[in-house]
Amino acid sequence: MQLWKTVSRKVVQRYGKFLTVESHEIELPDGRRLKNWPWLIAPDFVLVLARTTGGKFLCFRQTKYAVKSITLAPVGGHVEPGEPPLVAAKRELLEETGYRAAKWVALGSFVAHANRGGGSGHLFLALDARYKCATTADDLEEQELLQLTRRQLETALDHGEFKTLAWTTGIAMALRYLDRQRRRRSPG
Repeated sequence: MQLWKTVSRKVVQRYGKFLTVESHEIELPDGRRLKNWPWLIAPDFVLVLARTTGGKFLCFRQTKYAVKSITLAPVGGHVEPGEPPLVAAKRELLEETGYRAAKWVALGSFVAHANRGGGSGHLFLALDARYKCATTADDLEEQELLQLTRRQLETALDHGEFKTLAWTTGIAMALRYLDRQRRRRSPG
């Protein structure tokens, strides 16, 4: 298999630091060219599922403009320019919840949209989280911090209460990691 090649690119519109739209000319492996291929440039982002020392999972009940309803969501936010994703994840957890975690597990990094760009999502599981200070988040959405049991988290996931693909993926990856760890510790 051969990769597609970018022949040229031009900026169509800049929307501040959160989105740039480009138009690309692409060359396919068979030599055909595609003109005006839309390409999105957005900051990378982090998603964090945090579990407290008491075994509860931190999530938000909140609104999101594109979702058009109330949704559950993990902690998350944009990676600042030059900031490593783990540093961004720790910053977002503290800013949004007031919690710090003793142990961090990287669950992977994934492109947001396979053909249109849009940044990458970096997924993390934060373990042994403890409350440290008041929140300093500047989120525009109305949010309510929840502490869910594992069963409540799984039920919410099963019922589609995390209403974006990235959030659903992050929660599922974190639960999968925890299940693998539990199986490794179990005898037989």
